[in-house]
Amino acid sequence: MPTIISIHSYRGGTGKSNLTANLANSLVQQGKRVAVVDTDIQAPGLHVLFGMDTQQMGLTLNDYLYGRCSIEQATYDVTDKLGPQVAAMGTLYLLPSSIKAVEITRVLREGYEVNLLIDGFRKLIKTFHLDYLLIDTHPGLNEETLLSILISDILLLILRPDQQDFQGIAVTVEVARKLKVKRLLLVVNKVLPKLDKVSLRQQVQTAYDTPVASILPVSEELIELGSAGIFSITSPDHPYSQGVRELAAQVVNSA
Repeated sequence: MPTIISIHSYRGGTGKSNLTANLANSLVQQGKRVAVVDTDIQAPGLHVLFGMDTQQMGLTLNDYLYGRCSIEQATYDVTDKLGPQVAAMGTLYLLPSSIKAVEITRVLREGYEVNLLIDGFRKLIKTFHLDYLLIDTHPGLNEETLLSILISDILLLILRPDQQDFQGIAVTVEVARKLKVKRLLLVVNKVLPKLDKVSLRQQVQTAYDTPVASILPVSEELIELGSAGIFSITSPDHPYSQGVRELAAQVVNSA
């Protein structure tokens, strides 16, 4: 059975898109057929991580939502971006959102038909015979995010060891439980080396009564990469990359 995973955070700047791209890479390395959808339409960025040139991007999620194309036409096979070794294992598709100011402005002004987006997810799963559909959501809580959460088999909530994140995630966890999300996992990202990870995991799990699937370190190397690629490909032995692989293993086991 295909698995839908929403990757969400209460605030921006948590490293959500980087985690989504790296998790997708790890799943493909396990021989899975994966699609990633950038539903952060107000501030899209996943295409950058997969090396897509905005001038050559062509059709996007926006075109589908406004009836200019089918969702399949706006979806790209980006498996080759993972390198030849990974490309021989599984398959990765990307459905990007438009970076054009006029398209972003239209979304902010008019919104879009959310049910059309949900129908599109189902078409993607069926057309591309997906094992996993990863949804990179817009931070915070709105109608689009709530519907993505509602249809998800797994909700990954990302937070930093920061009081604002702690309070925001508490609200999100409460909403997720009211929506009866099937599987809820927390990921603590950008953790300083001096913090006791065992104690932090215990603290977060106790506070939200929710499993912490992974604790990922803050990384100067990841910052230096500047979204010019997928970190777990360029630095596979880094603790961040190891943490993402552990997360992928938990996702596969819980699916």
